[in-house]
Order: sequence, then structure tokens, then C-alpha cells
Amino acid sequence: MTFLQFAYRNVVRNRRVYAAYFMASSFSVMVFFIYSMLLFHPSIENQFIQDIAFMGMAVADVVLVIFTLFFLLYSLSAFLQARSKEFGILQQLGMDRGQLQRLVFTETMILGIFALATGLFFGYIFTKFFFMIIRAMLVLESLPLYFSLEPFLLTTVVFVTLFIIISIAGSVFIRQSPIVQLMIGGNRVSESTHYSTVGAWVSFGLLSVAYGLVIYSLFTMNVWWSPVIVLCAIWGSYYFFKDGMLYLIYSLRNHKNVYWRSTRIVTFSDAIEKIRENSRMYFIVTMVSTLAIISVGVVASLTSFANQYRESNPISVLYLSEATNPFERQHIAGLTADFYEQNLTYTLLTAPIVKQTSAATNDPVHLLRETDINTIAAVLKEPLIDLEPGEGMRFGQPVNEANQQLIHLRENTIYFHVGEGYMHFPLPEAAFDGPAYILSDEDYDRISNAYLYGRWDENLTTIFAFHVPDWLRTDAIGLDLDREMIASYETGEQLPFYFDNPGLNYSYISSTFSLLLVTGLLVAAVLILAAGSFIYFKFYTNLEKDRRQFEVLRHMGLTNQELRMIADRQLYPQFFLPWGLAMLHATFSFLFLQAVWVDIAALSIAMEMLIVLGVFTTIQAAYYFLIRWRYLAHLQLNDE
Repeated sequence: MTFLQFAYRNVVRNRRVYAAYFMASSFSVMVFFIYSMLLFHPSIENQFIQDIAFMGMAVADVVLVIFTLFFLLYSLSAFLQARSKEFGILQQLGMDRGQLQRLVFTETMILGIFALATGLFFGYIFTKFFFMIIRAMLVLESLPLYFSLEPFLLTTVVFVTLFIIISIAGSVFIRQSPIVQLMIGGNRVSESTHYSTVGAWVSFGLLSVAYGLVIYSLFTMNVWWSPVIVLCAIWGSYYFFKDGMLYLIYSLRNHKNVYWRSTRIVTFSDAIEKIRENSRMYFIVTMVSTLAIISVGVVASLTSFANQYRESNPISVLYLSEATNPFERQHIAGLTADFYEQNLTYTLLTAPIVKQTSAATNDPVHLLRETDINTIAAVLKEPLIDLEPGEGMRFGQPVNEANQQLIHLRENTIYFHVGEGYMHFPLPEAAFDGPAYILSDEDYDRISNAYLYGRWDENLTTIFAFHVPDWLRTDAIGLDLDREMIASYETGEQLPFYFDNPGLNYSYISSTFSLLLVTGLLVAAVLILAAGSFIYFKFYTNLEKDRRQFEVLRHMGLTNQELRMIADRQLYPQFFLPWGLAMLHATFSFLFLQAVWVDIAALSIAMEMLIVLGVFTTIQAAYYFLIRWRYLAHLQLNDE
């Protein structure tokens, strides 16, 4: 048997140990390859989508590679610890350190090559399904599966390099371990359990400061506290698992009515040892889980904003033309031609806007007729208004008791009281140089004098509102006008017209957020798989030790039901202690995110956040029951 065959058979023989490592590696390769296939896709001609896809996927690839490197290094150290006794026996039989180092390097590379091949194979299979989702999200005509060497070469080079680094690190880990330590392996006698009371109170204090600053920021909207909040949460979590949990458990041990009952003495003793041994693992799982939940929550909130975009922009295509606009007829003809080319039906609604001056502020105001607004509202199925003479409504702005006012027009002897705002289809603020108000027909008809300031023919602006039932297909309407608007923003040029196409804007927003959502979900899937794998590694490393412990308890007379109760209580903290703290971190993060969205767009993301938290909790619960089933089977404690 050659050395390579020996290494290969070692991998096959320890396949249960390496199962989670292999699965996580393959999944990381598959996700990276799918991202690469989209990056190099030849059919994406839209420059905006190309830029978004490249930036989003490139960032995701970098994050994925960095995290995968860290994750695989940690998991490999756990595997080598589980096989430490085997390595000690090999050294006793005459294998020198160099050969053992070569063996570990070869085994790790074999695993890596198989994981790379598996990831590429399943990645190419699932790429078609991924492209179908992307095509639907980006509303592309086609996004066919293609074959190119570039994604394969990029994925292969990146992950072969990654596996070489990991294999070298594993070899160094073995080389630095003495034979006696390898022979003892996972059966080393635990050091005396020690914790710092100061560290425990520091953890409680840091977490309290982090959560307190979040609540404080909700009222002040001060985002500058964010770095402090993140640092306090990280260090607070670390010291919580290192000292805080042990402090709490020892505090419970002082209450004999809690500690000296049934099998709790065994559970508490084992919990103390496991928390001390696995405090760093708990901390890593907490941070990884928090990152996964928050990343999905953020992109889900962005998607919620995109979905509510239509509600805040009910007018499909809007064109505002000043009286001095020489391009009005040309532009309207061009828009109607675009609708004809796209085979879209539309309803064109027009309404004049008169410009006047507020006597109180000497600033311009824009006035609309009640009947014109009701005509547009009826087509858009928005609420109608009914104003009496002397009443007015602020268009597109809320009005409360603090900002109710009596408006007097300088050019005309007209007074009207503004008591509320009309918020149902606000016109873009960029189209006006002052507030807009809706007047009753009687008051509007009394306006006779033109705008005093500026030219006499500048007092009239006309709204051209195109209502399109199939508004998502308007992304090709008025592209030239949209480019002119963008150019005017960049140069500061004042145009005699204003153009807005929410369907086109929505296509950009939806494309961006959809790609971010898919990217976030795939990266979060890798993070969640890794977080579960961390627990699995520690679980499998201590499996033989736990089996002997339960065998002793069985000989002492404990029933299977009592042993299962002990096993459950040992598994609970390993799964739900870091998960509970991660959920707490994520909940406070979402509260802060909700406050930010309310401040920006008056948007509620409560439902999206509840769904995200619920889905991740379900995943964790399913993973717990799967591991519990295998754990009880190994301990021979499953129900007959």
C-alpha cells in the first residue's frame, strides 16, 4: 500500500468525522462558482446590471473566501484534535514528524480536491436554477446557461490555494504537538474550572451599554454610536461566555433547592466543563449567527422598500412642463411613440399648476385645482377630496396642529386655511421651488393676476400624468428624457421640464436589491451551515468521552429516561445559548434599523424582521433535532 493509498483510506475511514467539513467546503465552492458564473455571463448587456452584479458578487466572493478560510482552519483543528490519539499511535509505531506532517497535508488536500470537484459539479447543475431566479428578478428576456472556462479556472485557483494554506496549517498544528499530548487527545483531565468575577460583570456591563446605546439612538437617531455599540457587543459576548455564564451557573449552585434536585447536579457539573472548554466556540457561533441574521434582515428590509416603492409613486410616468418649455410637444409625442412601441395602453391626464407668492413669507407657492386632482385620483383609485371655499390642502406633505396656517396670496386677494395634507400621490419636490397647495374650484377660479416675480409667462406649469396599468413594463419609456434629467443634475443646468419614470427607477432599485437579497441569502446559508458545523465539530470531538460518561451513569442505576433528560440538558446550551444571544443581538440591531427606515422613508419592516428571525429559529431547531437524534443513537438512548 502506497503512502497516497494510506492517506486516502484514512479519509474514507474517518468520513463521519470529516462529513460536515466536506459538506461545508463543497457548499462554499458551489456558491463561489455560481457567483462567478453570473460575473462572466456574456448575455448581460445592461451596463447598470453588469455593474451591480459585478460589485455585489465580487464583494460576496471576497467575504466568502475570507470566512471560508477562517472556518476551515477552525474546523480542521477540531478534526485533528478528534484524531489526535490516532496520530500519537502512528508516531509510536515509527512514523516521524515529517511523514505525519505529509500525511495530514495529503489527507487535507484529498478532501479539498473532492470538495472542489463536488462543488463545481453541483454548482454547474444548480446554476441554471439560479439563472432562472435572477432572470425573473431582473426582468431579463433570457439568461441562458453557458459554458466558459473562466468561472471554472477562477474557482479552482482560489480554492486550491485556500486548501493548500489550510493543509499547511494543519501540518504545522500536528508538528507542534508532543506525542504524550496526542495520546491523551480529548481525554485530557480538565483544568480546574476558573472564571473571573470582574470579567463576568464586565460582560454584563458591556452588553447593557450596547443595548442601552441602541435604545438611546432610537430617540436621537445618532448613528455615530454604531462602532461603539458593535465593539461593546463583541467584547461583551466574549466575556459573557468566558466568565459571565460560569458566574451565573456558580450562583445557581449556591441555591441547593435548585442544584440538589434529581439529575441537575450532573447536568450543572457537565455544563460548567463544556462552557469552559467551548467558550470560544460559543462566541464564534454567536458572532457568525448574528452576522448571518443581520445580513439577511438588512437585504430583506431593502426589498421591502422596493416593494413599497409603487405605493409611494402611483403615477406611472410624469412629465411637468413649464409655460416656456419649447420641447413640450416634441417630448409628449416621443413618450406616446414609446408607449406604442412597447404596446402599452395608457391614460393621459393633465392638470395646470399656477404659481403665486405667499404674502407671509414672500416665497413662491404652487396651486392646483380640486377637480383636476380628483380626476387624477379617480383614475389612480386614490381618495377624493372635497374642499369648501377658503379651505386648502398641502400637497404631498403632512399637516398637523403645529404647522396649520392661513395662506394669503400676494398677487390676489385670496385667503385659504391649510388644515391637512394630501399624501396619496405626491409630486416630486425637485419639480417645484416651493410648496404646492390644492384649492377649491371656487378659489382657484378667482386667481386672475399672474405671478409678480419673473416673467409674466412663467406662472403656469402643466402636469402630464400617464397612467399605465402594466407599469412594470415602462422601464423603456422616456430613456432619452431620463438621461437629460441625469445630465442636468450633474451639470446644474435648469431645464424647462421635469421627467420622472417610477417604472424605470423601480427596475434599477429592484435589480439592485434583488441581487443583494440573493447574494445575502447564499452567504447567510454558508454562515449558518458553518455555525452549525462548529457545534457539530465539538459534539463529535467529545462523543467518545460522553459515551463513557453515560455508560458509567447507566451502571449507577439511572434509567434511559433520566439519561435522555441529562443528554437534552447538555445539548440545550450548546445549541441555544449562543443562538439566544445572537437573536438578542439581531433583535436590537433590527430595532435600530427600523428607526433608520422610519426616518428615511416612513417604512415599517417589522413583518420582514419577524419572518427572518422565525426562519432562522426554525433552521436552528431543525438542526438541533437532527444532531440530537444522532447523539442519542450513539449513546444508545433512542426510544425503542
